[in-house]
Amino acid sequence: MKLYYKAVTGKGESIDGLIEARNPSEAADYLRSKELLPIKIVRKEKSKLSSFIPFFHEKISSKDMVNFTRQLSTMLTSGLTLLRSLEILKNQIGKRFFVDIIDSIIKDIQEGASFSKAITKYPEVFSPVYVALIEASEGSGLLDKAFLRLADTLEKQQKLRSTVKAALTYPLIVIVMMIIVVFVMMIFVIPQISTLYESLNVALPLPTLILMQISNFFVAFWFIILAALVLVGVAYNRWYKTAEGKLTIDSLFLKIPVFGALIKKTILAEFSRTLGALLASGTLVVEALDKVSNITGNIHYKNAIDDVAKRVEKGVSIGDSMSLYYLFPPNLIELVKIGEQTGKLDETLAKASEYFENEVDQTVKTLSTAMEPIILIFLGIGVAFLVIAIITPIYQITSSIN
Repeated sequence: MKLYYKAVTGKGESIDGLIEARNPSEAADYLRSKELLPIKIVRKEKSKLSSFIPFFHEKISSKDMVNFTRQLSTMLTSGLTLLRSLEILKNQIGKRFFVDIIDSIIKDIQEGASFSKAITKYPEVFSPVYVALIEASEGSGLLDKAFLRLADTLEKQQKLRSTVKAALTYPLIVIVMMIIVVFVMMIFVIPQISTLYESLNVALPLPTLILMQISNFFVAFWFIILAALVLVGVAYNRWYKTAEGKLTIDSLFLKIPVFGALIKKTILAEFSRTLGALLASGTLVVEALDKVSNITGNIHYKNAIDDVAKRVEKGVSIGDSMSLYYLFPPNLIELVKIGEQTGKLDETLAKASEYFENEVDQTVKTLSTAMEPIILIFLGIGVAFLVIAIITPIYQITSSIN
C-alpha cells in the first residue's frame, strides 16, 4: 500500500512524501525508526478529476526518462554518489509523480537495496530492459556507462518513434477531418439543399438522388452510425486482447502495403539496438532475448524471439535459430552470424540497428511523398462528386428558365 506521510524531524523541520507499507501503523513505526515524528499518514488517493477522467493524470514521457538517465550518467561520471545524484535530480524535476518515485527509490537504497531492485517497483516507468541493463552493470562498477548507454538507447528509441508518428499523423488528421466534414455535410447542409430542390419540383440527376438518399440515411440513423462505430471500437479492443485476435490483427498489420514494411523495419531496429545494448552490458544471451521479446509490440515477433531464446538455450546459435523465421531478413541473420563468429555480436547488432533506422527514415520520406497525391486524388473525387451532385440541378434550372 502506498501511503502519504507528513512528519517532523528532530530539528523541527516539516517533511512529506510517499512510503510503501502494509498499514499506517507500520509506516509510523518506520518513520519513528528514522527519528521522525509522524504528523499525518493517509492512503494516497487519486484526484477527483482523474477518477472521472482516467487518462487525466501526470505521465512520465520518454523525453523525461532520457533527461533523467543522461543527467544521472553525467553526475556519476563527475564523481558524485548515486544517492547524492538522485537527491539533486529530485529537486530539479518538476513533475510531482516522478519526484515521489525518486524519493521512494532513495529510501530503498538507504535501506540497503540496489538501484535495480528499487526501480522494479515502478514497471510503468522503468521497463524490464532498463532494469536489466542497470542490474547487469551494478556488479561491474560501470553504472555511469550503463546510464550513458541507456540514455543513448532511449534517445534513439524516442527519435525512431517520433519519425514513425510524424509519418502517420498527416494522413490520420486528413482522414478524421474528412469524416467530420462528411457528417456535417450530410446532416446539416445537404438536407437544406434537398428541401430547396424538392420545392422547385424538378427532375434530379442520378448523383444528386444518390447524395440525397445518403443524407436522408445519415439524418435518420446518425445515432445508430455513431453507436456502431463505438461498438466496433470496443469489439476490436476486446478481440485484440484475445490470443486469436492478437495473432490475426498483428499479422494483418505486417501485410499492409508500405505500412507493413515500415512496422517491420521499426521492430527490427528496436530489436537490434536493445539486444545489442543488453549484450554489451554483460546480460546473458537467453535472458537478453527474453527481455527483448516484450518490447516488439507484435505477437508474431514476440513468439519468434521466444522460440529463438529456447533454441539458443539448447545450444543452437542465434543466427541459425533466426534463419527459421521469415520475420528476420537475410541481411540481419548474416550480421548476427558474423557477430557470433567474431565475438562482437553487440557491435554488429548496433550497426544493424543503424541500418534499419536509416531504412525507416527512407520509408517515411517515401510514404510522406506518396501519401500527398493519393490523399489529393481521394479529396478530388469526393469534391467532384459533391460539385456534380449539387451544381448540376442548379445548372438545369438556370437553363430551363433561359
